[in-house]
Amino acid sequence: MNRRGFLECAALLVGGVTASQASFSLTDEQKVYLATASDYVASEVDFFTSDQRELITHFSEIIIPETQTPGAKQAGTSRFIELMVADWLNDQEREIFMSGLESIPSIAFNSYSKRVGDLSEIEMLGILETLEEDASDDPWYAFANTTGAFGEDHKSPFICQLKELTIWGFFTSEVGAKQVLRYSPMPMSFKGDIPLKEDDSAWAGRNS
Repeated sequence: MNRRGFLECAALLVGGVTASQASFSLTDEQKVYLATASDYVASEVDFFTSDQRELITHFSEIIIPETQTPGAKQAGTSRFIELMVADWLNDQEREIFMSGLESIPSIAFNSYSKRVGDLSEIEMLGILETLEEDASDDPWYAFANTTGAFGEDHKSPFICQLKELTIWGFFTSEVGAKQVLRYSPMPMSFKGDIPLKEDDSAWAGRNS
């Protein structure tokens, strides 16, 4: 199984969405792996410092905020991110992520003359926008990019990793799948060309 396949499995193991919901897109190797995997959702994680964990929680909530539907914090997305960084990223990817995360205090001081813990939500958003602007030439932002931040031949910067892990963790969580996406537990056939109205959300799994 290649690394992308492992990462897809990790999203299912951590997020709480069952493999049966996504079985149409899984390889046989992935199905066997998931069927024999231990209860990863219950595993302990203590990789980030408490300050880093709080920062990731705030950043992920800014990326997917609570509105009429739950946000990243309610979905436990920061825990998903910490598990992925600790156990699933390779050494180079992890180094990129942690270097970016560890640079935030100096960015906060240089930009706002504040400690990270004293930043307002608007100032945190400003830091994310600065990181995104600095990374805007990265292939991760290319139209129709399917490689993502963790491709075999390219390692994207921290902001790209953070956004991808946040989105990945949120929409594979039970909260994201059932309360934001449209969810149906009934087995149905997959159709990829169903038109959506302007205010429709996508489906969490198969659709009839």
